[in-house]
Amino acid sequence: MIRRFLCAALLLGAVPLFGQLLPPDSQGLRKLPPETILVKGATASASDSKTPLPEDGAISEAVYNNSYLGFTFALPAGWTQPFSGPPPSDSGAYVLLQAVSKGNGTVLITVQDLFFSLTPVGNVLEMVKYNHDHLPSYYTVERKPENVMIANYPFARFDYTSTAAGLHWYVLATEIRCHLVRIIYTGRDPELLESLVRDLDKHQWPGVPDAPVCIAGYAQGENVVTSVDPAPFERRFNPIPVRIIIGKDGKVKHVHVISAFPEQAKSITDALLQWRFKPLIRDGKPAEVETGVMFGSPPRNANPATVASGQAKSTSD
Repeated sequence: MIRRFLCAALLLGAVPLFGQLLPPDSQGLRKLPPETILVKGATASASDSKTPLPEDGAISEAVYNNSYLGFTFALPAGWTQPFSGPPPSDSGAYVLLQAVSKGNGTVLITVQDLFFSLTPVGNVLEMVKYNHDHLPSYYTVERKPENVMIANYPFARFDYTSTAAGLHWYVLATEIRCHLVRIIYTGRDPELLESLVRDLDKHQWPGVPDAPVCIAGYAQGENVVTSVDPAPFERRFNPIPVRIIIGKDGKVKHVHVISAFPEQAKSITDALLQWRFKPLIRDGKPAEVETGVMFGSPPRNANPATVASGQAKSTSD
């Protein structure tokens, strides 16, 4: 239920600001409701700190930079990011940036890992059309989904409004490294939102020339030379999406556990670093591959091509 609520929030560009529900007390601390039990949830982790991750983007001098996705985004003058987004979800959904301007609106940048998406996976325009087709009836479509070019890079655009709230949403989506990237402008002034969309031409989209080739389902079948099961862990019923980068020699060089508890992440990372694959050959040369594997209890609508077998057997080199 929590996962469905987050996905709906990302779709409509209305991420709940849970950290803003309770006012701070005189010492800057927030009071919790009585009888509240705090349990640390699943988080992301990686096998090394040098390889960029989607969630590693940061703002410096009013410019958001994301090395993994290879784009920069200059905040409009006077806009700020008052708080960071939640950890990545167990379906590979991220909130990269939420910036606000007093009285003018918000800009939200979200990412959906297409290896683990709970909605049908196709090209970007098809996915935006899916959002259009499932838009609640209390919204009005202002601009049907269509392909547009921004900074010489392909995007799909979709605009809608809420008459009751007096708000407009301008949604622009593109695909980078098998991730659906959404930029969602929200505000009451359509002219301002349109000017912000035009300003996107000044941004860098994207630039990761040495990025691995992303291939869904590569960690299955005849591509796998050696596989090792993770050591058993106590929690077994949460989905655990994992991205791996396979080197030119067929060895796993990087493991990004998108959402897991610490003992799960360690067990899975230790196992995956022992996996071996047939090297990918592109244009007659070995190439790095980035792919996804799902451990734990997969979501009901999980893509079978990403689900790891619970009884993987080791084979010799």
